[in-house]
Amino acid sequence: MGIDADLIEIPEDEILFKKQYYSIGDVAAMFKENTSLIRYWENEFSILKPKKNKKGDRFFRPEDVKNLKMIYHLLRERKYTINGAKEFLKNNKAAGEKHEMIGSLQKIKSFLLELKNNL
Repeated sequence: MGIDADLIEIPEDEILFKKQYYSIGDVAAMFKENTSLIRYWENEFSILKPKKNKKGDRFFRPEDVKNLKMIYHLLRERKYTINGAKEFLKNNKAAGEKHEMIGSLQKIKSFLLELKNNL
């Protein structure tokens, strides 16, 4: 994961799954992106299916936030194009699991480096 990974502020799963829905403003703040970009990604990627009320407000489930995190990783950190990211997601059904594994390994690495520096 790149340097940008430290800039996004997505809560841990225990905290993320405490709420059923997040507004598009909350989600945009987590990723430090504009709401218009989140709406664009919603239109481009079929794995994003936020609920909409009668007024048209979008409400993202925690699963949607995790899917957005994977899309963010592909587009911003690995520098895929939109079409490249779509193709990657289509061909790698287990991409979400791999992304979660990479995140866990990054946390372990950070912990070990911090532990090493404190010795």
